[in-house]
Amino acid sequence: MTCRLLAEEYSVCQPAGIQGIDFASPTLFFARTDDELSLVCPSASVPAGCLREVPHWRGFRVEGTLDFALTGVLSNLSSRLAEAGIPIFAVSTYDTDYLFVRSAHLEKARRTLEEAGIAFLSPLTSDPSLSEA
Repeated sequence: MTCRLLAEEYSVCQPAGIQGIDFASPTLFFARTDDELSLVCPSASVPAGCLREVPHWRGFRVEGTLDFALTGVLSNLSSRLAEAGIPIFAVSTYDTDYLFVRSAHLEKARRTLEEAGIAFLSPLTSDPSLSEA
């Protein structure tokens, strides 16, 4: 399995409404239920007037398209991070899974997953501080 580190820092928030959400952002997750709105977006794009915000998250994307018949992908990643004492915020899309860890846990999370045989690709960025080791 291969993951890619997302280049930006993210925030998990509860917007009061959809006004101000930058839906043009390359990576953004929005959910609506009968009693809440949830948003995961680049920290630089948090809309004004959020009811709550938890900043300082970094994300990993599982590379490739995951078939719906696959089992245990998210469980495999999340259980290894849980064993290392690293809390996560997980998001699944039609094609793949994303795991967010607090920025302070980024390197420990990456080392933990690499030790479990997970390969990492460089972020899609020109920032050399975020490139593969």
